[in-house]
Formats: sequence, structure tokens, C-alpha cells
Amino acid sequence: MRTALTIAGSDSGGGAGIQADLKTMLAHHVFGMSAITALTAQNTTGVTGIQEVTPDFLGKQIDAVFTDIYPDAVKIGMVSGSDLIRVIAERLRRYEAKNIVVDPVMVATSGARLISEDAIATLKEELIPLATVITPNIPEAEVLCDMEIRSEEDMVRAGRSIREQYGVAVLMKGGHSINDANDLLIKEDDEVWFRAARIDNPNTHGTGCTLSSAIASNLALGRELTEAVAHAKDYLCGALAAGLDLGHGSGPMDHGYMIPEPENDLLYL
Repeated sequence: MRTALTIAGSDSGGGAGIQADLKTMLAHHVFGMSAITALTAQNTTGVTGIQEVTPDFLGKQIDAVFTDIYPDAVKIGMVSGSDLIRVIAERLRRYEAKNIVVDPVMVATSGARLISEDAIATLKEELIPLATVITPNIPEAEVLCDMEIRSEEDMVRAGRSIREQYGVAVLMKGGHSINDANDLLIKEDDEVWFRAARIDNPNTHGTGCTLSSAIASNLALGRELTEAVAHAKDYLCGALAAGLDLGHGSGPMDHGYMIPEPENDLLYL
């Protein structure tokens, strides 16, 4: 069985973070492992508490995974502190990690900064250059390339700028009033649009986590990057279209929509 490691925060509501990543990996028949960067108290209505792990403990978690079950891919989600980012980067270099997907969680859809300027600088310097691919949304891409993105043409220019500056492939996620749900992958020798109609589902909690962990899962399965993104995009659209409706706020998607439901009599065992 292929394996993947997610390095991210825990979402007690189950819709994003480590929980979404592990569900996504299981749906792809990939054995998922985790190194938790922070505990959060949250549900579909919001976050009520965050407790970061120490850099030393994060390093021990990563050591425990790499020295026993070496991951075929690594997904990295939100990491809010510079010290934690440095630990992750050092371990990735030490263990010569491969197929690294970085979801550079820095800016909310509203435009609010989610991590400090110091942490953003460390992310740019230490972690992003190690990635196979990064998956910024529009506000995050604007931070990375220091330009406004207001059209698909801007997405192309920004993606090329990020690709040249950091030397990594970039999957820029659309939306944010620019297009329906069209994402742009820019690699060293190729540019590919992944176009899809926006799915009418208000329950979108964890879409970024799910897409990036799906890409990591497909890379772990041996797919080339463009193919991995295409499969991940299809999976995300399916999870949204399944129409799961849980909680009182922006709910989670159905990560297991491809898994057959048990027979009725098994529900009562």
C-alpha cells in the first residue's frame, strides 16, 4: 500500500485539517499518517481555541513517521509559527522527502491574515522552495507574487512569477470572484487549466485541505503531477456534489462519497 504523511493542524469538527486529510487519503486507498502542528477547538460555526505543539514535539512526530513507514508523499497545511516551519523544512531535507505538496495557508477568503508576517517570511524562505507543488488561493498568491490578481490573465502572470521566484510548480485555485472554479497549474514546461462549474453547495469547509491532500495521495500512487491534479480536482468536485449537510454553519464535504454504504442490516450491528 502507498503511504502519505500530512503535517497540519487538528480540526475537532472533522471537516478540515488532519481529519480531512486522513479521510481523503483513505478514500484514495493510501495509508495516511500525521504530524500535528496544533490542536484546535472548532466546528462548522467557527474556531474557539488554538493550542500549538512545541517545535521539539513536532520534530519527534515527523521522526517517528519517517524512520518507520517512509511516506510516498507529504502534504503540509497550516503552520502558524516560524519555529515550527523551520522544524518541518529541516526534517524534509534530512529525510529527503519526495512528492511534497504545500498548501500555503496564509490568508482567509475575506483577506484576513491567518499567520504572522514573520511566519510568512519563513514559509517563503524555508518551506515553499522544497515543494513539488504549492496550492495557493488568490489572496495567498497575491502575497507570494506581490501583485493584484483580478482576472485569469493576472492568474497566469502571477503563477509564472511564483514559479520563477520559488522554482516550484504552482496550482493557483480560482474562484474569489475571478471565475467559477477554474484552477491553473503552472509547471516548468507546461500550463494547464482545470475548468469546472461552481457547485451550488454552501458546505465548503476544508476544500483547500482536501484538494491538497488528494493531490498528495495521487502523487503517492505514482501519478504524474498534471494527472494527479486532475484526479484530485475530480475527487473534490464529487465530494462537494454529494451534498452532505452537517452542522449549523459552513459544513464539511462527504470525503467518503466513493466508498459504498454498508448493507442496511450492518447499520444495526
